[in-house]
This record gives sequence, structure tokens and C-alpha cells, in this order.
Amino acid sequence: MTLTPEQIMAANKSNLETLVGLTTKAFAGVEQLIELNLAAAKSAMSDTKDGTHAAMSVKDAQELLALQSSMFQPLAEKAATYNRHLYDIASATGSEVSHVIEAEMAKGQKLFQDMFDNMAKNAPAGSESAVTAFKTAVSAGNTALESVQKAVKQASDMAQSNVKTMAQQAMNASKTASKKR
Repeated sequence: MTLTPEQIMAANKSNLETLVGLTTKAFAGVEQLIELNLAAAKSAMSDTKDGTHAAMSVKDAQELLALQSSMFQPLAEKAATYNRHLYDIASATGSEVSHVIEAEMAKGQKLFQDMFDNMAKNAPAGSESAVTAFKTAVSAGNTALESVQKAVKQASDMAQSNVKTMAQQAMNASKTASKKR
């Protein structure tokens, strides 16, 4: 089976569209990351200014310790929130890219299967066993690929759950620590 110039052009156009789509998704993720970092920097500057003014108005060491204690919990909460947003951005961008890759892989598998079916129809007499063996090998490869994709999805879900749990534990620990002071 030979490819026509129209098929080659269509494949190139499809690949270019996929590349542009992936690049757009990547830039959107970077843009969100920049916005998050700018917001965090503005918040840190404001907190520093407010903290400095508050520290300059304390009258004794006891008041300074109380001020430090009152600033610890909001700082820990902001750090946990920042990390959660950072993870969400990375996770969403990665998920979008994964969906595109999975769709492209499915298209490639279908194209390969169609091409193989066409070749099998035109195979010479007596080659049925070779065609059957090749179909079995392709099927086993597809099954293995699906298993790997499921394992990666499960690992990703578990990592996401662990990040959320750790963030919540950090928040709880900061609340406990600030209450003890």
C-alpha cells in the first residue's frame, strides 16, 4: 500500500495541528504558573510590609512572640495553598497533554489496524497463519499498552491523593503549632 500525496499532506496537517494544540496547552500552563507566582510575590510583599509595620509597633518581647505566632499559621496556609495551586496547574496541563497523546495513539493504532487489514485481504494464499500470528502479536501489544496506561493513571491518581493529604496534614500541623504558642 502506497500513500498518495493527499494522504501525506493530510497526515502532515494533522500532525502540525496536534503540535500547535500541545504548544498552546503548554503555554497556557506556563501563563497560569506566571500568574500564580506574580500573585504570590505581591502577597509576600504585602505581608512583609504589614509584618514590618506590626513588628515596629511592638512594645516588648512578649508582644513580639505573640506577633510571630499569629503570623505563622497564615504563612503556612499560604504556602500550602500555593503548592496546591501549583500542583493543580501541573496536573491539569499534564492531563490535557495526556489526552491529546492518547487520542493520537488511538488514531495511529486505528490507522495501523486498517492498513494491516487491507494488507491481510490482499495477502497471498497460504499466508493465513502468518497473518493470524501477526494479529495476535498486535493484540497482545495493544493489551500491554492499555495495561501500562491504566497503571500510569492509577499512579497519577495516587500521587494526587498523597499531595492533597500532605497539604492537609501540613495545614493541620501549622494550626496545632500556632495554638500551642
